[in-house]
Formats: sequence, structure tokens, C-alpha cells
Amino acid sequence: MEKIGSKELLKAACCNLGESFETTPSVHVAFTDAITGYRQIQLLGLAGPYTLITRENIPEVRGLASITGLSFTPGQWIEGMQLSKGSGSVVNGYEGLAGQINVEWRKPMEGDRLFLNLYQSTQGRTEANAYVAFEPLEGLYGNVFVHGKSQWLKVDQNHDHYMDQPLEQNVIVANRWMWFGKNGRELQLGARYVQSQSNGGSMHFEANEDAARSRVWGMRQNTSRLDSWAKLGKLFKEKPWKSMGLQLAFSSHQQDMQFSRKRYDAQENSFYANYIYQSIIGHTGRVIKMGATFNHFERTEHLTAQSYHQQETVAGVFSEYSHQFDQQWSAVLGYRLDYHALYGVYHTPRVHIRYAPIEDLAIRGSIGKAYRTASVFSENLGLFATNREVVIQSNQADGFYGLKNEEAINVGVNATYAFQLNYRKGTLSSDYYYTRFQNQVVVDWEDARRVSFYHSSARSYAHSFQLQLDYELIRKMDIRLAYRFHNVMMTYNEKLRQKPLNARHRAFVNLAYETRSKWGFDYTLQWIGPKRLPDTRQNPETFQLDEYSPSFVTMNIHFNKKFKNGLEAYAGVENILNYMQMNPIVDASNPFGEYFDASMVWGPAMGRNIYVGLRYSRK
Repeated sequence: MEKIGSKELLKAACCNLGESFETTPSVHVAFTDAITGYRQIQLLGLAGPYTLITRENIPEVRGLASITGLSFTPGQWIEGMQLSKGSGSVVNGYEGLAGQINVEWRKPMEGDRLFLNLYQSTQGRTEANAYVAFEPLEGLYGNVFVHGKSQWLKVDQNHDHYMDQPLEQNVIVANRWMWFGKNGRELQLGARYVQSQSNGGSMHFEANEDAARSRVWGMRQNTSRLDSWAKLGKLFKEKPWKSMGLQLAFSSHQQDMQFSRKRYDAQENSFYANYIYQSIIGHTGRVIKMGATFNHFERTEHLTAQSYHQQETVAGVFSEYSHQFDQQWSAVLGYRLDYHALYGVYHTPRVHIRYAPIEDLAIRGSIGKAYRTASVFSENLGLFATNREVVIQSNQADGFYGLKNEEAINVGVNATYAFQLNYRKGTLSSDYYYTRFQNQVVVDWEDARRVSFYHSSARSYAHSFQLQLDYELIRKMDIRLAYRFHNVMMTYNEKLRQKPLNARHRAFVNLAYETRSKWGFDYTLQWIGPKRLPDTRQNPETFQLDEYSPSFVTMNIHFNKKFKNGLEAYAGVENILNYMQMNPIVDASNPFGEYFDASMVWGPAMGRNIYVGLRYSRK
């Protein structure tokens, strides 16, 4: 598990969760298209929905929020994150094929009592965050989060006459209460509300225009979401190794989107419950967890002239046993048994083994299975920024969109070595993961006139390798070097091909330095190798793309200065070299023609951005 703390998050502006991985080489963030401004993460070379994203171990970024949900958590609210690759704990469910990212919010009983943040960029983005924590009664803690964002300036740095990012107005508020009783009982209640509005597309598209009737290509979206949750726990003080807890969560998500002549409206309500009991068998080196999970959601989607109503109900039980054999060997064995109302029984076994032959070296191995139900529209919003025909080739009448579910096995090994060189500490780590799909919902962009969704049990797999070095070069100057290799192959209509828009090779350099006078400097360089582009040979020659994109380099730099009174000033430059994909939209001058396509984004969709900000905190 890789821990990403608040110190790491403050190395960049971290405006929202999707922008919080700039200094984390394991996670790659890319734009979904050249219109909406949405970002999607990749882990182990697989798209974001294959990663289980949780908020304090409650599943969150999924369903209709698979892509948009990354922007619903402001970065300034985050206390830290835990990143794990490969199949995770069965306690958190049967999903999470590529890994899990667990996000921890600021806790009201620790850290800052008051926090304020102001942010302004040269690209016309203004943000404000406020946080306050309080303790009205002994053992009762509460906090309130407020976030506001305005993207008020039309920007076209690649001169294609389309906004590089949409105009946007966001308001997010949250409130959480935590109570700790003297008898070991604990209670947490919380809620968050999101309201987001944006419009984008042509530089000539105005906010009061109807996108469906406009003479230029316009995009408009309105999203509202309510999340609420509760956690009930019991700790046995006389038996500190024994506890039980119940997690409950409810969400209601409504979004209305107009992409020129295409309309996509959707509504989703979901309920989640997870009961966990933990104890030991004989001694604390043998820990057992067991429990039950219930998950239900209903979703209605309207796509122009088509409607889809989906309902998913899953109930299951799980057990996980951890055994510490000695100082060198330990293992975690987990198993889930779930019943899906549409797809039947899920068997989810997972095994994790750790071996430490010496104190400074740890070798870990894992193998596990995962299942997933694809949300084909919300996970592929880029398809709406094209004039392609959308085709769903059904193969299961009662399945989601008439498609079977996804099923895969993941195997991985990881080694971490801690060392000292010239009296300064360093860490060398490497990992390799192999993912083999047994059933998959394929998103096929290889026909230039359409995007097709169909089920496949043909050969599809992903190899992922990463090598990373962390070392303190000189006092208070840290360097991070990383190289990643992803070989992701999928079968498209019986032909095995490299997954498009996915770079096989990436390199990463990060330098962080802090002076005695509390000045901080952070520099990040990323090299992205060529990406295979979807086949466009069916288009006229003018609108055909190369087989591969060029490789490119991006650089970011961040400065901050801390003052004694809790005030901190920061500034930075993103995309220093101003490198952009100059023609990200195919046939941009004819937005209502059959060749218009804004989904082929392989590089930065926004140019150089300079920002400044202020933070104030009080303990």
C-alpha cells in the first residue's frame, strides 16, 4: 500500500481528486475528450472504472459518477490517500480489479480547526475552499466543508476555435459529525451536496443558447448529487482486538447533458450497507474478519431517442483471515460469495503473501478475482463529443444494456528495498502485475463511423511493470524517479490489438526541496511515449490520423512559502513547455458532419497555466 499524505498533496494545487496525482507515478490522468474537460485516471494501464475508489472505505466514484465523480472531492478536503495495486481486500467488495484508492477526508478531532484556501489561474479559474472543525460537547466532533469554483474565461490556446475547457460553476458543501462514547461505541454521520453547471464547445457558443438548436457546436451540462452516510462501531476496551462496525451510504445523482444534437439525461439512486466483525483466533497474530454486504441501485438513462432502465441488487458474505507466521512470513486469505440478481453467483477468492528475508527488504505477492458491471455511457462520455453512431451488440437479454458482466483475474508481485547511502535514506521498489480478462465489455473505436459495445471472452490482457527510486539527494531535497511499462492488448472483432490511447512507456522525475526558511520547491517532469490511435482509414485522407501519436514531455513547477501566523502563499506553472495537441478535433470546421470527432485526445488538452494562491490554517 502506497500512502499519499497531505505533504505530498500540497506539492501541487490539487484542485480536486482527479488533479491530485501529479506527483504519483503509479497513476496516470488523461482527458476523456477535447470538449468536456473531464479527466480519467489509469492504474496498471486500465481505465479508471477498473479501480475501486472509496471514501474512507465506502465505495463512491462509480456508476453515473465513474468519470464526473473525480471532481466532486476538492483536493483541499483530502487528508491523505492509500493506493494499493492489484486485487484488494474482499471486505471492500468484489470490484477493484486494478486496485483501490481510498480517500481520507480531514478529521474534525485532529489537525486544523480552521482552514481557508484561495486559488486563481491565468486560464480564468477561481476557487475558494473553507473548512471549520468544532467540539460542542465532550466526545462529539463536527466539521463543515465549503467549496466554490468558477471557470469564467473562454480559453483557446490551440487555436481550433473550441474552448479548451468549458465555462463552469461548481458549489460543493459537506458536513460530518463524529461521536466517541466512553463505552467504546462510535458513530459517524455525514452528508455532501454537489451542484455543477457548465457549457462548452465552440468559442462562439453562449451560455444562454440552446445547444440543440445552436448553429455552432455547443455542450451544456447540469449535475446535482447528494451523498449521505453513517458509520456505527463498537470497540471492546477489555478486548482491544475485537470490534464490529456497520457502514451505510445513500446517494442520489441527477445529470442533464446536451452535446449539440445529442442529449443524455440520467438519474441514479443507490444504497450500500456493509457489516464487519473482527476478532482473533488464539492470539493477535491470527486475525479474522467476516461480514455481509448489500448493494442496490436503480438508474434511468435517456439517450436522444432511446431509454435504459437498470436495476442492480447484490447481497453477499465475506471472510478474511490474516496470519503472521513469524517476522518473515505473513499471509491474508479472503473469500467472498455474492449473489447478483441478474448475473448469478460471484465467487471472489483473493490471496496476499508477504515475505521479508531481511529487515530492509519486503516481497509481496497477490492473486485474486474481480467482477464488474459496466456503465457504458457514463464511463465513456467522450463518445458524446463525436458524431459516431453508438451501437450496442446485446448478448444477454436481462443484463445491463443487454450485455454480460465483466470478470478477470489479477496476479502481481512487488518488492521494496529500503537503504542508506551517504547517511541519507532511500527506497527502491518495483512491481509487476498481470491481468487476464475472462469476460469483458469491449469499447470498440476501430470503426471510424461508430463506437461499438459488445461482450467478449476472447483473449484480452494487460502487463504492467514499474520501477521507482525515492532518495534524499541532499538534506531536505528528495528525488523520485520512475519508469512504467504497460502492454495492454484487447481483441477487437477477433483481432488482438494494442489498446488505443494508452502509452506503453512512461518516465517520471520529481524533485522536492524545502529550505530552513520554509520555502518549498517542487518540480515534476513526465515523458509519455507514443500511443496507438484508433483506425481512421475509413475517413477521407484529410481526416485520417497517424497510426501512433508522437511522444511528448510535460513539466510542472510549484512554489510555496510558509509564514509563522499560519499563512501560506503558493504559486506554480503547469505545462511549462506549453505543449498541446494542436488539432484534437477531427473535422472541427464541420461540427454537424459525419467526420466530426473530439474523442481522439492523446496529449494535453490545455496549454501553459500559471496560478497563485493563499492558504490559512489555525490549529
